[in-house]
Amino acid sequence: MRILIAGGGQGAALIAGRLIREGNQVTIVEKDPERCRQLEESLDAKVVRGNAGSFRTLEQAGLADTEMLIADTDSDEINLLCCMMAQADSNAKVKVARVRTHEFGQWDRIGREMGLQIDRIIHPETEIMERIKRVVRVPGVSDILDFAEGEIKLFGMNVEIDSWFAGKTVVELDQAHPPPDCLIAMIFRGQQVIIPHGAQRLDPGDHIYICTTRKNLDAVMAFMGIKKQKSIERVFIVGGKQVGIWVAEELEKQGVQVKLIERDQRRCDMISTILNKTIVVRGDGTDQGTLEEENVEGVDAFLALTNDDEDNIIASLLARRLGAQKVVALINRLNYLPMVQRLGINTSVSQRLTVVDLVLQYVRKGRVLSVTTFREEEAEAIELIAAPGAKFVGKKLRDVRFPRGAIVGAIARKDGGVCVPRGNVAIEAGDRVIFFTLESIVPELESAFLLEPAGRKGIL
Repeated sequence: MRILIAGGGQGAALIAGRLIREGNQVTIVEKDPERCRQLEESLDAKVVRGNAGSFRTLEQAGLADTEMLIADTDSDEINLLCCMMAQADSNAKVKVARVRTHEFGQWDRIGREMGLQIDRIIHPETEIMERIKRVVRVPGVSDILDFAEGEIKLFGMNVEIDSWFAGKTVVELDQAHPPPDCLIAMIFRGQQVIIPHGAQRLDPGDHIYICTTRKNLDAVMAFMGIKKQKSIERVFIVGGKQVGIWVAEELEKQGVQVKLIERDQRRCDMISTILNKTIVVRGDGTDQGTLEEENVEGVDAFLALTNDDEDNIIASLLARRLGAQKVVALINRLNYLPMVQRLGINTSVSQRLTVVDLVLQYVRKGRVLSVTTFREEEAEAIELIAAPGAKFVGKKLRDVRFPRGAIVGAIARKDGGVCVPRGNVAIEAGDRVIFFTLESIVPELESAFLLEPAGRKGIL
């Protein structure tokens, strides 16, 4: 696919690298000459220097022939303008724009009413807020991810040295009579990613992901030794940027006592006019004295949401040492993610990975509904609709030869039924199927199982 990316920042470069690895032709428009040089050295992409809001620049970049436009500059206005120009002067079938304003919902509505055909307006802060809301009451869980409109759940957790299942194989866990419809879908062990089989052993230090249904989520968590907090009373937030303010607003609505720490006095003053009940403190969230003075000990959740990865890691480690029950850190450098888990930080969220996930669902072959990327892009969960005539439809799973490193985690039927399937289950046309796979296996998996039947055309 020919893809044009407006903007050459770190997030756009991450998207470009992923798209290039999957065989797409990528052109990047970037106005900064030094950044253009860096992109040319690090990516196998065409780099055009210029203003992405200029017709001439986009024409030079091949706008007329592009099949997909991704507008990811640091200007919301230019991103929306790029989509307008693509609609007028190209055959682009897919247009995606990132916006940072909290008014993104209004822009989405206005665009639809004016006939501006943007397939997705991406506001990663919203996705991050939803992830935080799902895990903030569960101290032992790193993620709770939704598939099939929430009917399928995937949660992550660490295997501790004193976990009752440490050292046991997947088969031995199955023999311990777990609740129905659950499956260990992925194991992260150091730098290794494992799609497990029955003889696979769970070692202390592993980070595992378990797939189950919404109905059985609480029972499966209890089986694995995880208890939800019935309620949370106190939450600390470090960082007064948009995502921190949004999370504070949501927690206020739930009656939670929120304390937000921000270094910049002017930012503190502004936040105080937005939030009604949150206590806003000017201070350094990476300073132990500040955290102790503000009584962080025993806090139900501590959320480090500044724009600085290192500050978020330091603040989270301090809070954990001082007794915070749940710790969440915003991390954008992907190479930090494995380290963060090993350091004991419960949950990490990434704006850049969120953007990649939302873009990939429009690039993948077949009818892909969602893509979720894990850690350093090493593994994925792919949710798709099984097309009539596809190779895997109508066959029992035990009779299908999936690529090594891929597994069917769950199936949601057209009639509303959901299951975590065993070998005697067959995929039917129209089913939502959730695959867990190594990133390196995705092209092979697509070729074998995700392609539309012969005769169908289009990239969606």
